[in-house]
Amino acid sequence: MTTPRTEHLVLPGVLTAEQATATVSAILAVQREDGAVPWYRGHHLDPWDHVEAAMALDAAGEHTAAERAYNWLARHQNEDGSWYAAYADGDPADVTDRGRETNFVAYAAVGVWHHYLATGDDTFLDRMWPTVYAAVEFVLRLQQPGGQIGWRCEDDGTAVADALLTGCSSVHQALRCALAIAEQREEAQPDWELAVGMLRHAIHRHPERFLDKKRYSMDWYYPVLGGALTGTEAKERIEDGWDRFVVPGLGVRCVVPNPWVTGGESAELALTLWAMGESDRALEILQSIRHLRDPKTGLYWTGHVFDDGVIWPRELTTWTAGSLLLAVAALGGHEPTCAVFGGEHLPRGLETDCCV
Repeated sequence: MTTPRTEHLVLPGVLTAEQATATVSAILAVQREDGAVPWYRGHHLDPWDHVEAAMALDAAGEHTAAERAYNWLARHQNEDGSWYAAYADGDPADVTDRGRETNFVAYAAVGVWHHYLATGDDTFLDRMWPTVYAAVEFVLRLQQPGGQIGWRCEDDGTAVADALLTGCSSVHQALRCALAIAEQREEAQPDWELAVGMLRHAIHRHPERFLDKKRYSMDWYYPVLGGALTGTEAKERIEDGWDRFVVPGLGVRCVVPNPWVTGGESAELALTLWAMGESDRALEILQSIRHLRDPKTGLYWTGHVFDDGVIWPRELTTWTAGSLLLAVAALGGHEPTCAVFGGEHLPRGLETDCCV
């Protein structure tokens, strides 16, 4: 095992160099020989969280381990371009949820672009292009006439038309990363450009096209994190939900009114705030979840029920640690992470506000 590069992962009140190294090493310890990164050994792997952990490894300079994670995706992609929603302990032969979720599938493009920016490896990008292309084509087959994207395809092939705002916001970011890959390869994808423009318009102007999940903090901040809302609209949205979801000194609620703060949502909100140019508030959020860190492993508990002072569930997940490391990396100026989540240089797709 190499020694992770942690200069940009040191953040006052959040991580010391020693703590950052421990967290990265803990993710590496969970990764299987074949590259799979389950939530923790004995739990399941889902493709979205697998990619989140791989990006954290790249942010720490663990490029070989991250590439193994992406190779796992390439080897086990379904013929239709998808991956299943859950694999027991990352075992591709032991599928525990045979549904195929669009935001899970799309997120591969974010990870592949992040890895390319971190390594400059054109051979890797060429090798992963068919995987990304097939994944995007699968996702866009579930796009509805209004621009929103159905959240899931069942095992029997039934496409679910219902759309989730959080999932679609994540897909919005992924499509832009896929377009960046296509541009790098000089392979224009005008249909993808139109699709991302339609999706952004739905997120901007048509909340009625999504299932009502306003109780969930992810529906609050994800349109901003995914790059669909920026500027004044983004700031207004975050301010509007701040008091509902943020528990000062403890983190971010997963869902209101439950007295439960979660590490993943807190780290993602911090990354959202950083993308908005509010690094001071991002730092405060990250500092507020120090209580979720397990000093023995360097990983983070999923959540904390603050009314009872109880850690729940009792699980230390690679994706929670990964989301925190990515937020810290952005605040620390790690260029690939800043480029992927800052979005300044990502294609925006074709504008459709006037015609949908």
